Amino acid sequence: MSLTQHGAHLFRSTRFGFFNSYLLRDEGGLTLIDTNVPGSAPAILKAVAQLGLPVKRIVLTHAHGDHVGSLDALRAALPGAEVSISARDARILAGDHSLDAGESQRKLKGDLKVTQTRPDRLLQDGDRVGSLRAVATPGHTPGHFAFLDERDGTLIAGDAFQTAAGTAVAGQMRLLFPFPALATWDAQTAMQSAARLAELKAQRLAVGHGAVLEAPVQAMRAAVAQAQRHVTPLT
Repeated sequence: MSLTQHGAHLFRSTRFGFFNSYLLRDEGGLTLIDTNVPGSAPAILKAVAQLGLPVKRIVLTHAHGDHVGSLDALRAALPGAEVSISARDARILAGDHSLDAGESQRKLKGDLKVTQTRPDRLLQDGDRVGSLRAVATPGHTPGHFAFLDERDGTLIAGDAFQTAAGTAVAGQMRLLFPFPALATWDAQTAMQSAARLAELKAQRLAVGHGAVLEAPVQAMRAAVAQAQRHVTPLT
């Protein structure tokens, strides 16, 4: 698992070349964003040791297994770290796959993990988590969240976008790396969320799958425009 720095605060930890977690230096400690695939805890803890700071928070963008797969192991290793996820996707972690009135009634997709760990904090749109502002971005899952570091404009977007095999919105197929598209619950909702993120004018885009992009707004807007041409509107 490699560790690379992006800007003053962000460190990307990558497994198998495609699966990203992030460590954010924040307020005298670290925030871990996403816990990667199962078996990743030793490598993430090694990365934490390299940075020499305590992990204060574990923040989850959504409840798919490649983002929460090592949550239980890391909770055991870091019992003092606060675990946060959206209130909506916390239900998926608990095994509840029901859909709410007003949501798309499409079946949930992807590796829907049930974890022993229960979140300490249930996030709502606009909540602050250290230096991060939580941004509701449903579509890939019903409770998918992105996080904007307002110190430097770094946007940690989970699977709302991917950059593996080209910048794309969740739900838009990239044949060289199709997994985010195959795991997207509702492509129309995902496109609307991606459009919201593009208007934040981020200085840096960090995603669950693929490289970190600097000055990403043009690429984000192009991906949204492509999605708008190909996604069939809901009726």
